[in-house]
Amino acid sequence: MDEGWGDGLPLIPPTVERVRAFLAEGGRYPDELIATLPPMQTECTVEKIVINAVMAGAPPETLPLLCAAVEAIADPRFDIGGLNATTGSVVPLLVVNGPIRDVFDIPYQHGCFGGAATLANAAARTLRLLMRNIGGQQLGVSSESVFGNPGRIAGIMMGEWEERSPWKPLAERRGVPGNAVTVYGAMGTMNILDITSHSGPEFLESIGRSLAYPGCNNFSPAVAFGEAMVAINPVWAEIIGRDVPDIADVQEMIWRHASLPLDAFQKRLADSIVAAGRVQADGRVYLTPTPDDVLVYVCGGTGSLHAHGVHSWGTCLSATKAVR
Repeated sequence: MDEGWGDGLPLIPPTVERVRAFLAEGGRYPDELIATLPPMQTECTVEKIVINAVMAGAPPETLPLLCAAVEAIADPRFDIGGLNATTGSVVPLLVVNGPIRDVFDIPYQHGCFGGAATLANAAARTLRLLMRNIGGQQLGVSSESVFGNPGRIAGIMMGEWEERSPWKPLAERRGVPGNAVTVYGAMGTMNILDITSHSGPEFLESIGRSLAYPGCNNFSPAVAFGEAMVAINPVWAEIIGRDVPDIADVQEMIWRHASLPLDAFQKRLADSIVAAGRVQADGRVYLTPTPDDVLVYVCGGTGSLHAHGVHSWGTCLSATKAVR
């Protein structure tokens, strides 16, 4: 902790013996380079991942997942350098697909966004420690985040409830079937409560309208593009899947409703939006460039009533990597 390696929570000392034992079980060469992490542009090897995993309390069997997560945040599309330095409150959110969800006890049912006592907490915390200790994300030095984010302490990791989804898994739809992890630059979460809708189109309209508010990053003329993420509970998913079976139609309906007329914005902002060419032919401003930029997946408890919306930071685009 005195060396600045920690996050304020207790750490397990990464002794030589512990690191060697982890490496022996993990089955990867310690000097294997996984990625280079900005802003310090430090090489992140398997050994460095293991050291931080030991400190976070992650077990050796999570090493393949951790390596894939590092590959994902280092993908140029994700812009981890910008994420580490921004004034925004963005944090990597990880969605896990495939059988490893159960092998690693990744939560995808009740409380999956936080509160479940599972290995996902230690794995997600490992990634946050790597961003601090290897990438060099230091608050007030390399990171100018105005407010921060609770997820910047121990991270956010969950699975998709594939067995309750009427659509193919998120990672498979993105070209990576089986065991995979998707990283998304999350500005925080918003609850979407709906106790009156009864049909798929009604739920999708409710979700889309809830996502669209003038102050979100995606509507800023300073943000050239962005994504939106929607977590749908399994009860709603069953209804939506019955009425709107094609995931492309689901995305399109959310996207169409996640838009605002120009007069919803204050004049100076509206003028900037016009100058940036963001107003479409129908006179509306859309949350994302296309429906494909709305990432939909199924998770959460069976209590229904809620969806979760997750706005993106902007130019940091999601990346999906196979867990090998």
